[in-house]
Formats: sequence, structure tokens, C-alpha cells
Amino acid sequence: MKIPITKPIFDEHEKDLLVKPLESGWLVQGPYVKEFEKLFSIFTGAKYSCTTSNCTTALHLALEALGICHGDKVIIPSFTYIASANAVEYTGAEAIFCDIDLRTFNINIDDLSNLLEKDRSGSIKAIMPVNLFGLCSNLPKIIELAKHYNLKIVEDSACGLGSYIGDQHSGTFGDIGCFSFHPRKLITTGEGGMLTTEDESLLNKFICLKDHGASKSDLQRHQEKGGSLLPEFNVRGFNYRMTDMQGALGVAQMNKLSFILEGRRRIAAKYDIALENSPLLTPIVPKNYKHSYQSYVCLYNKSLDLDNLTLDKINELNIKRNQLMSDLENVGISVRQGTHAVHTLGFYKNKYDFSDNTFLKSYTADRLSITLPLYANMTDAEFDYVISNINNLIS
Repeated sequence: MKIPITKPIFDEHEKDLLVKPLESGWLVQGPYVKEFEKLFSIFTGAKYSCTTSNCTTALHLALEALGICHGDKVIIPSFTYIASANAVEYTGAEAIFCDIDLRTFNINIDDLSNLLEKDRSGSIKAIMPVNLFGLCSNLPKIIELAKHYNLKIVEDSACGLGSYIGDQHSGTFGDIGCFSFHPRKLITTGEGGMLTTEDESLLNKFICLKDHGASKSDLQRHQEKGGSLLPEFNVRGFNYRMTDMQGALGVAQMNKLSFILEGRRRIAAKYDIALENSPLLTPIVPKNYKHSYQSYVCLYNKSLDLDNLTLDKINELNIKRNQLMSDLENVGISVRQGTHAVHTLGFYKNKYDFSDNTFLKSYTADRLSITLPLYANMTDAEFDYVISNINNLIS
């Protein structure tokens, strides 16, 4: 049996809508992109939504729109996909890494508070919390700190669609939220991203900046008189637009989102029960939080003292984690580490002279996390195959 790490949910609806832009001839951002943005705002409760070519470009646009530039600093967790850090570097600003809470894999509030307290120069301008794997960061506390230090918040909610604190959706707590529609996410447009905000002036900046800095979009020119004249270009912009074919795919996917979320949460709940007596520390969900389970990420091993970590113990367990992952792959079960500790990757490690233990909990998560297969239409037979092989291999 072959079990993928995840798989998107498609049917005839996607096929039908994908043909529509081809029939109309409107292939760049157009009516389906607009409909996708509208549906996204309805689902998340965001006042404004704006598509981009991917989440990395969304993060870059968010920082640009907030005026982040050379000489500024932006705090991000070290345990995240490299795109979070890269987006900061694109602006000329410096990514300031913060360690994580190993129980949630999200930014550690105590470490964040200490970083802000030590910033005597006032060069830290923003915080980029990552709502990792589908679990919101401690956004109420982050907002409290941001207000105290007069900082902007860009939520990296690449994994956060369907994630909540109370009744509030991820990506709507900070100044700007950024989402991904990569095939490993809950819904996909192949590649693609989305910005959310409550601020109309920020929305207008997104629309302008993602379209080379144009004063009007192609759709506006098409719908208004005088569209034969080219728009003004008064700011330096980028080409970060979503195509209408991707927009059509997004519209079809939004219609499946409730089904996808329900299926993922159902499978995650089965994992929680089935792995209760295993060495794997399963995902922890704080009270009043709702996890969307973009990924089901465990920590190997639950006997590890998370408050007294040593490199020797982490590296010892890393060998066992890697062996388990290799053995699972050998029987057809796809697994992954959760994500990277960015401070251990060559570019950032060399540029800022980091060592592995600079952010020890992020290093631990890098070396000991394990992502198990999860998708909404996972069958009982597929699930049982995964669990039986985990149990056999561990024992």
C-alpha cells in the first residue's frame, strides 16, 4: 500500500471551472480571482482579501505595504519554513529569530518578550508570528506586546486556513494575514496566496504593488471607459498576480473547505487516540483554540524533558527518529520532518553566525518532529495501515 503525506481533493467541479477562463479568454487576474477573494473573506471574516501568486509573495507584499525596509528588524520564530525569513530579507530588513514552545511548535512568548525588552535601538518594527501546522500562535499575547512596543503584526498563516482562537479566524488578528494554497495546504490553486486585512488603505497598496505598481488593474480598465489608455506607474511594484485559472480553482476548492476541515479533524482525532500509548508526543491544542491540521506533526519522543534539553540527547533521539521515518517510507508510508529550524540552514547560519543550539527548542523540533499522513478522504484501511506499521516498527 502507498500512503502519501497528503493529497488535494478534486472532482468534476474543478475541471468544469478551470475551462471557463479558457473559454472566456480572460486568463490573468479577473472575475474568478474576484470571486475567490470574496468567498475567502466570507469564510475567514476578514474585511478585505487580496490574492497573490503565492504565500511568499504575500508575506513580501505585507512587509512592503507596512513600510518595512533596510535597517528595520522583524521577529520571526526560528522553526518555520524558510519563506518566512526570506520574505523579510527581500525588503532589506533583518530577520530576528525567536525560539519556540515545543508543546505547540509556535513562537515562545517569554523569549519574544525578552527580545523586545532588549531592543534599545528601536529597530524592531514588526512581529511575524507563524500559525504553524494549522494551530494559531498565542495571538492575544502577541497583540498585547505589539501594542506596548508600537509594532506591526504580519501573521504568517500559510498553514492557518480553518484555524481559530474562539470564533476569530487566523490571519485576522494582526495588521495583515498571509495564506498559502500550495498543494500541501487544505485547499490548493497549485501555487497561490492570499492577503487579509481590515485596513482599506493597505488593500489598495496590495492591489497596486502586486501589479507592477499600476494605478489600475486590468479588470478595472476592462470595465471602465478609457481602458485603452495604460495606467500610471508611480511606485515600484512587483508581478505577484494570481491568474484567473487559479482563481477558478480556488472558487471550486472553497466549496469543499468545510468537508476538508471536517475530514482532517476526524482523522487527527483518530490519531490522538491510536497514538496515546506510543512514544510520539501528539499535537497539543490549547483551550479555546481550534486546530485545522494542515499537518499532523508529532515529536519523537514524549519522554524527552522539554525543559532540560541537551544536544547529546536530541542527537541521540534524532538517529532513532530518522530510522523510524526511513522504515515507514520503506513500507510505502510517506512521512516528513515538521519543518526547518531556519537558523541551522546554510544561508542564515553563515550570515548571522548561528550554532545549532542558538535556538535549542527550534533545533529540537527540526531534529525530532515527524509529520504523519493526513488528508480528508483517508480511508480506514489506509489509517489502520499507518498505525499498525508505526506500532510494529516502534516495538
